[in-house]
Amino acid sequence: MRKKRYPKFIYFLHQIITPIFDPIKLLHCIPGYTWFIKDLIGYSKTKGRERISLLDISPCIYDKTETSGFDRHYFYQDIWAFQKIYESKVNYHVDVGSRVDFVGFLSKITKVAFVDIRPLKVNLENFDSIKGDIRSLPFKDNSIQSLSCLHVAEHIGLGRYGDSLDPHGTKKAAKELIRVLAINGNLYFSLPVGKPRLCFNAHRIHSPKQIIDYFKGLKLVEFSGIDDEGNFQQNINPSTLENAKYACGLFWFKK
Repeated sequence: MRKKRYPKFIYFLHQIITPIFDPIKLLHCIPGYTWFIKDLIGYSKTKGRERISLLDISPCIYDKTETSGFDRHYFYQDIWAFQKIYESKVNYHVDVGSRVDFVGFLSKITKVAFVDIRPLKVNLENFDSIKGDIRSLPFKDNSIQSLSCLHVAEHIGLGRYGDSLDPHGTKKAAKELIRVLAINGNLYFSLPVGKPRLCFNAHRIHSPKQIIDYFKGLKLVEFSGIDDEGNFQQNINPSTLENAKYACGLFWFKK
């Protein structure tokens, strides 16, 4: 009996104690636990309630907010890229390392090959998972007509996801994407933009100009972005986000 309860007990302690060691969460955990305990007592008094076991309690104390919480970079970029791929009507698309939700939904409108150093093990129609490194993609030169890489390249070479350390990781990733992109092919690319800096080992931030220089030889068809306030701006001048702190640049390139 103890063997079954031990993991639950550890999980329970983790849920309770973790906020204490996080300064930001600590500011919110006291009022969070206040309403959690109030709700727990209130629920325990309701008629027809389920049995409440202490070891099954799992406090979620940061979700009672006035608006839904979400990452605006990922939300807008995925919609932006999905729409362009849908409108292009391609029958085959290659994505390198983007969000798994994005490529999963994409598989419902076209055949998708998803490349990542950590293969996605799923059983899904119209979907192939390929193990690979963005610095050495398993494709021939000029072979991919439709290609995306969203919020990925800023991480390359920082070791965060098991990749080898490389200060030129983002630039090498760009070079490899150029190599495999077919003539007249489309590349949908995004990453954090603004004043250049390294936030080791989370990510790098590049200026829009740096990225355009990395993809020299490709035509920039469109630049859109999400600014520091989370506003989605379409078809803007890249210089608009040059001085941002942590914006997201959406680049549509064509070869």
